[in-house]
Amino acid sequence: MLISLQNIAKTIGTKNLYDGLDVTINPGEKVGLVGRNGIGKTTLLGIMNGTDTEFTGQIDKRRGLIIVSTSQEHHGLGDITVLDYILGNLPNYADLHHIISTYPDTMGDDMALIETYTDALTRFGELGYYDIEERAKRELEAFQLEPKHWEGKFENLSGGQKRFVELVKVTLSDADLALIDEPTNHMDYVAKDAFIEWFEDAQQAIVVITHDRDVLGTVDRIIEIKDHEALSFKGNYDDYLKQNGSTTMNAVEQYEYDQRTLANLRKQVLEARRKKGMSGGDGAVRYRIMEERFARQYDDLAKKIKKPTFWIDADQLETMQGKAVEKYDRYKAKNIKINAKTGDDASRRVMLTVSDLSLGYGEPLFKDINFTLAVSERIEFHGRNGVGKSTLVKAIRAATDGTPASSKVFAGTIEVDQKLRIGVYEQEIDERFMQMPLGDAITLIHREHDVTVNDQRVRQLLSDYLFDPTGDAKLPITHLSGGQKARFQLIAMLCHQPNLLILDEPTNHLDLPSIEELEKALERYTGAVLYISHDSYFTRKVGGEVVEIAAPAPVEAA
Repeated sequence: MLISLQNIAKTIGTKNLYDGLDVTINPGEKVGLVGRNGIGKTTLLGIMNGTDTEFTGQIDKRRGLIIVSTSQEHHGLGDITVLDYILGNLPNYADLHHIISTYPDTMGDDMALIETYTDALTRFGELGYYDIEERAKRELEAFQLEPKHWEGKFENLSGGQKRFVELVKVTLSDADLALIDEPTNHMDYVAKDAFIEWFEDAQQAIVVITHDRDVLGTVDRIIEIKDHEALSFKGNYDDYLKQNGSTTMNAVEQYEYDQRTLANLRKQVLEARRKKGMSGGDGAVRYRIMEERFARQYDDLAKKIKKPTFWIDADQLETMQGKAVEKYDRYKAKNIKINAKTGDDASRRVMLTVSDLSLGYGEPLFKDINFTLAVSERIEFHGRNGVGKSTLVKAIRAATDGTPASSKVFAGTIEVDQKLRIGVYEQEIDERFMQMPLGDAITLIHREHDVTVNDQRVRQLLSDYLFDPTGDAKLPITHLSGGQKARFQLIAMLCHQPNLLILDEPTNHLDLPSIEELEKALERYTGAVLYISHDSYFTRKVGGEVVEIAAPAPVEAA
């Protein structure tokens, strides 16, 4: 056992996250931590690493346990460089490096200082720190971070680049336990493959918050935070789905049995009360005692019954018999309701044609891109980060709006149908919305697309996408969680019934049920879809033609 959390209770404001939660992590195991958005996954990592102490319960740790974790917030770092940030956050590096660097000039013949210096040299070598800078540079290169990034200020990196630096920090540490939050968001397929390879080979225990099903396919165990508790499922994602289907249906059966028992006890209370009123003497006493006994049993059971959260993935549900499916449908957890309509007929007309396109800025990012996209067709843009996928999307949007593109067209054309309406799911929310209350932002987006909207429609949308129509409507978007921001992006994308959806890594930040609902909505959607995703489960579900986008091959010197 590395760390054991016992009977943990945690409340944030009026929201109860955990009530009697138990979690144990063992040496060397890889654990995927899943659960609905806002359920308390990141908070749990904070409790494990000691940054969150506002809870009740007990934590036991193995003596000398070293924990390293990725950070979500970076404030007050000043002029610190990327390399210095990584090295300074490695366990014991700063202290050992200080001793090795300064003691030779100050220790003289002091045997105590000489012994400290010698021990530091030994420990520095044991931790592999003599070549740590070169290893850090190689790891940074794997995430497409160049020397200009290594030597530059950490604060100047983008959000995605900071996430990569956090992963490099974790991979280079010699910690017993690594706590990682959503590692593959913003990664391209090469970086993601590199992460998964490291993840599988790593010797330390790892707890990873992720809804990336490719990563979950490599774990030893999945812990799901649900109904204020932690449920443990041995095995990887496929094993979890099978076990979850079985345990969920058992829970449905138990819940139905408890409900029937409760109804029967209520009938017995009423019947004993009726007979008590009709009887006299000893009979009335006997029925009063029966009424009180049945009432106690009813109250005890009513207090004990809590409706669990029921969710079974669509593939597992297809293997179940009709009655089981009916029962599940009766009690299943509320999920987002995606109404993906186009408002168009199902004709096969071409919506978008890209011919021999070469785009870039000072020089082309790519050359000779060709494809057509008709109603109901799907196209996946595939390529590494930085090759121009997002630049191409922006150029298509500019062509649709009839405005100049920010990039330069070196060759080729983009032709769009005059009836084309684009809905875009982007990685980042437009900055102008960030300080607005959620309800106001939804209203503004509709009005900007000339879509009639009123307060009732806004409340309905909030409810459909699992927001509290009253409280959440007043929250500034900047205060929303990653999952909540993702659901806002879905509302914005679909508000004007687009006939072409452009999706940029849509599964980032969405929980598993919401990802599945998005996949099902895209199956029903009759318009065209153009998407970028490094989630192999998602790409298999959506399918379509793959358009490879790559940097031009270098021209060989004559």
